[in-house]
Amino acid sequence: MTDDEATALREISTRVLWLSSAIVDAANRNRPNPSGVKVGGHQASSASMVDIMVALWFHELTHEDRVSVKPHASPVLHAINYLLGDLDPKYLRTLREKGGLQSYPSRIKDPDTVDFSTGSVGIGATASLWAAMSLRYLRSRSAAAPAAGRFVSLLGDAELDEGAIWEAIADPAVPSMGELLWIVDLNRQSLDRVVPDIQIERLQGMFAAAGWQVITLKWGRLISELFELPGGEELRVRLEAMPNEEYQRMLRVDSSQIADRILDGGGSDRLRALVRDLEPARLAAAIRDLGGHDLGLLTDTYSSAATNRPTVIFAYTIKGRGLPTEGHPNNHSALLTEAQMHDLAERCGTSLEDPWRSFSADSISGRLCSTRAELLKRPPLRPLPEVAVPTSLGHPYRKPTSTQAALGRLLADIPRDAPDLAPYIVTCSPDVASSTNLGGWINKTGVWSIADRRDWFADDTERILKWAELPTGQHIELGIAEVNLVSLLGELGATWSRWGHRLIPIGTLYDPFVSRALEPWSYGIYAGGQSILVGTPSGVTLAPEGGAHQSITTPSIGLEQPACTAWEPAFAQDLEWTFLHAMTQVGIPGGTSAYFRLSTRPIDPDLARLPEEPALLERRRLQAVAGGYRLTDHDPGSEQVTLVGMGAIMPEVTQAAQILENLGIAAGVVCLTSADLVFRSFQQRGERRPGTGGNIVETLFPQPYPTPLVTVLDGHPHTLSFLAGARGDRIRCLGVTEFGQSSSLADAYALHGIDAGSIVDAALGLLGR
Repeated sequence: MTDDEATALREISTRVLWLSSAIVDAANRNRPNPSGVKVGGHQASSASMVDIMVALWFHELTHEDRVSVKPHASPVLHAINYLLGDLDPKYLRTLREKGGLQSYPSRIKDPDTVDFSTGSVGIGATASLWAAMSLRYLRSRSAAAPAAGRFVSLLGDAELDEGAIWEAIADPAVPSMGELLWIVDLNRQSLDRVVPDIQIERLQGMFAAAGWQVITLKWGRLISELFELPGGEELRVRLEAMPNEEYQRMLRVDSSQIADRILDGGGSDRLRALVRDLEPARLAAAIRDLGGHDLGLLTDTYSSAATNRPTVIFAYTIKGRGLPTEGHPNNHSALLTEAQMHDLAERCGTSLEDPWRSFSADSISGRLCSTRAELLKRPPLRPLPEVAVPTSLGHPYRKPTSTQAALGRLLADIPRDAPDLAPYIVTCSPDVASSTNLGGWINKTGVWSIADRRDWFADDTERILKWAELPTGQHIELGIAEVNLVSLLGELGATWSRWGHRLIPIGTLYDPFVSRALEPWSYGIYAGGQSILVGTPSGVTLAPEGGAHQSITTPSIGLEQPACTAWEPAFAQDLEWTFLHAMTQVGIPGGTSAYFRLSTRPIDPDLARLPEEPALLERRRLQAVAGGYRLTDHDPGSEQVTLVGMGAIMPEVTQAAQILENLGIAAGVVCLTSADLVFRSFQQRGERRPGTGGNIVETLFPQPYPTPLVTVLDGHPHTLSFLAGARGDRIRCLGVTEFGQSSSLADAYALHGIDAGSIVDAALGLLGR
């Protein structure tokens, strides 16, 4: 690095420190706030990241690289984007304002370039890893895939408390991913406190054990020169043995007191001479000279990181570096006063009256900003291909089958029946591929791996599941870690908007563990990832597995998740129709994710009473895709009670309807495929602007014919309770509200009151009989 480059980097770093602080200040002091609710921001957390990020953006990154920025450093990212001409200055005053800069980096909501949304602490940091894997998948399958750059994560040291971090780095594929570069802002503070003790050795060991190159930048070059002087080694040992709290306190005292604090524990004459002879100001600067604030050291380290395995850099920093709040244990959300902002402006060579001043175009800093802006400019995305997804594969289901088995058959048939669609599909599973019926698909497409691996069981004639691992495979197998599964799904589902390559990612897991994966799944959707998540088997229908493998609340989770459509079809044909429809919505602008709740219970397809006449069959398909259909031929006006079922419970619903008919009671039957879509249709009533729910609620529950309702599903009964509001009907909601136990299916349904007898009893109760 030349002297001019070093000077420019330091000038830019100083300006970014100011801009990031001013962005937060403008949001809190200069904006009307009639509600009195604090706006907030993180000036101190941003300050510790300034040098790390300036060294990256203004020296190291290329347009091929992608960076995940820790949530509380979003003002630094926006300040850098502003200097690079990627953010209109009108947004600099809009932090946490409607239509303005988001509180944390948001890939789909911020007005400037943000590679990863990182509001969920720990989750966003791992997203770069899964994005790297997604690009590897694309590159192994298409010569037209984009070039591979680095995938960088900037994370706070407190984020390493999150289990998602360790689940991600433990994945077997990760040690070979040399494109990963993680930089830990080791400022030794969390939200509430200075992190006690010294944990760096443990963290270093955990990354090293996972196959990572581990680099630690503790000291900058200024203080490292002092370490070479007589007494310098003793100074280094003294500083490194200090508890974090003692070091942080030393930052807060007057510079004239620092030598006394260093010598508080004694020391040799050489140490005493060294620290006493230094000017207090120089000693104060030296103890603040940490590796994460040495721009030259940072740039050298970035460029020398390994490329054959992932690298983590532990960069020691000071939280609030350069601010009046630096090192204070309560500086996390502390805001600088107006007087402090004036002082900071003076030290940074700017002013509070003209806070958004940039560099002149002919200055060395201005020229560097211009050069880097050109180098970081990304080429436009290629147009997305048209992918033909059939509405049906046309193979009738004649024997009893489960929706889980139907999914397996559907995927296995696609390479033959829809060959243009098949290349876009990628499946994932956390070690449950065979037990979620992906075997047929895997046998036809193979298991994806970074490199070919020998199949030692290829000559085993008794093997049913072929496990050929090769770079052209279309199934990605992960370990038993649901968080990893949904995190990868989110990034596979973002390739259309990140690189212009559409994928239709499908992940299967046991439905009880959807709750475990909920936060990263929701994060992926929020960040723009579109995918299909299949939870199977679900409910207490897998009765012998007992309470440990039941799911009660997942139907509501699916209904409540934004940008996602939840499905729970009962019949194999319904599954085929709705799943193919869900595929059309994935990997496109304005698309949505989908969640399917499936079962291992075989159901007789005759119960669905599919019409044979093509026009009526198509009508049934359209209703299934819209959310549900009526199974009985009753005129709705003649019904005395309507039974509403969803999913694997439909045999009991139809059985109960027949019992009621035998008692002379006209019982209608409604089969829901998606309570989610029916609820949207219900909500759309009375809206002044068109909604997305269609009018399926009117088809299923016509307004002129109010009728008592009995709803039943293998899940929590409140999921369908909203149907009482469709016409103001009296309602009984049946479902599962207690932990289950191992039993037969009949015993389980009777135990939870969702058997045919319980449905009949509920109907008779509503009718006063």
